[in-house]
Amino acid sequence: MKLGDRFQKIQEQRQNAAAARTNPAAQRSAQGGRPTANTPTGPRTTDQGLSATQDRRNSLKGRIHRRMIERLNLASLESLDSETLRFQIRQIIAGLISEESIPLSERERTQLEDEVLNETFGLGPIEPYLHDPDVSDILVNTHEQVYIERFGLLELTDTQFDDDDHLMRIIDRIVARVGRRVDESSPMVDARLPDGSRVNAIIPPLAVDGPILSIRRFGVRTLDVNDLLQLGSITSGMIELFRGIIKARLNVLVSGGTGSGKTTLLNAISQFIPAEERVVTVEDAAELQLLQPHVVRLETRPPNIEGSGQITQRDLVRNCLRMRPDRIIVGEVRGQEVLDMLQAMNTGHDGSLTTVHANGTRDALHRLETLMLLSGVNLPHKAMREQIASGLNVIVHQARMSDGTRKVQAITEIVGMEGEVIALQDIFLFHKIGVGDDGRVAGQFRATGIRPRFAERLAVAGVPLPTDIFAEGRVI
Repeated sequence: MKLGDRFQKIQEQRQNAAAARTNPAAQRSAQGGRPTANTPTGPRTTDQGLSATQDRRNSLKGRIHRRMIERLNLASLESLDSETLRFQIRQIIAGLISEESIPLSERERTQLEDEVLNETFGLGPIEPYLHDPDVSDILVNTHEQVYIERFGLLELTDTQFDDDDHLMRIIDRIVARVGRRVDESSPMVDARLPDGSRVNAIIPPLAVDGPILSIRRFGVRTLDVNDLLQLGSITSGMIELFRGIIKARLNVLVSGGTGSGKTTLLNAISQFIPAEERVVTVEDAAELQLLQPHVVRLETRPPNIEGSGQITQRDLVRNCLRMRPDRIIVGEVRGQEVLDMLQAMNTGHDGSLTTVHANGTRDALHRLETLMLLSGVNLPHKAMREQIASGLNVIVHQARMSDGTRKVQAITEIVGMEGEVIALQDIFLFHKIGVGDDGRVAGQFRATGIRPRFAERLAVAGVPLPTDIFAEGRVI
């Protein structure tokens, strides 16, 4: 029997016993006799029963949590390591559960202990999802609704917070760890968890119905190109091409929509960066998990409560140019930093990488041009396009398919300017064939038949590619 059902049964037994003492007719009804006037004849609705059970369960959990805090010696907690602290607190919780005199199975007691521990150290009811390797997103829509994403598909869970105040306490706990705040004067915040997962929270008055929490999780370990190969996101031919692109120090732009796996792909292809190079990363919220030993990670800072002290990505890009980087990786260009990044690519920092939100390779260039216009620089359109064409060499576009999988849709070379237009040529494209009976997207990665101009740079860098890999229609 589930813990909630046990609570409900115990409560009903107590109510029946109390009714029997005060009303013999009710006792006969409870024993199977005919209902009396004092016996409710209408069935209790399922929703009411579940709600009452959940209330009793939350009440018990709240009592144990409060009594546990009263018994803790807060002064001695700082001297204990995490494992010892958890062990001692679990013992205290077990004793408090025994004092409640509620008959629980071993599994139910352990479940209740875990829930109280999660309230104390973790993120409350959503803590178990942070330890599920299959969960990639946790989306909390006020205290009543929690969605998770598994294998690219969203599903509604039965997890709930007690109320909006409970959810706000969890949000405050998250943002306090990274020195940020969220309140009515600053109702939006970006943060990260200790494992690197990205967090966004928005609260009233901007969120009309209540606090909203979104967590974009990272896997237990960083996916490499072999993992992406197994998942069908890329092919073995693409791996060799990426190896050559990184080794030949070509500047790469990874484009794609929200949740398409841009950061994951950027992490994967960065594994080909030589270990002896100095890499500086610039991000709004630190997400990249590079494996090289010589990596410097920079992160923006929001303004303080007085509205001062903000450090933007543009400030960090300018600063990292003075840090002697071999490569610069900007997690995502979304503002004025695009101009400084392109200038860095044009002035000796070859081999740099970045990502941008876009729906295609051509749209990615339009997006960069728009961001340059928003930076306030008064440049002719042609001059801006020349900056893009000379700074970038390759665009890799990734998309999220209808079945939740992520696949590279195109690998495109920027070949220069043709008049006032940036000239592109696709090297590899994904051709969707259809959808199988199991709902999986079927398709092939094919070469377009165009041999890229950077093929010679790859050969000089020591990564020669077979000439037939670019043969038209070849499935790679």
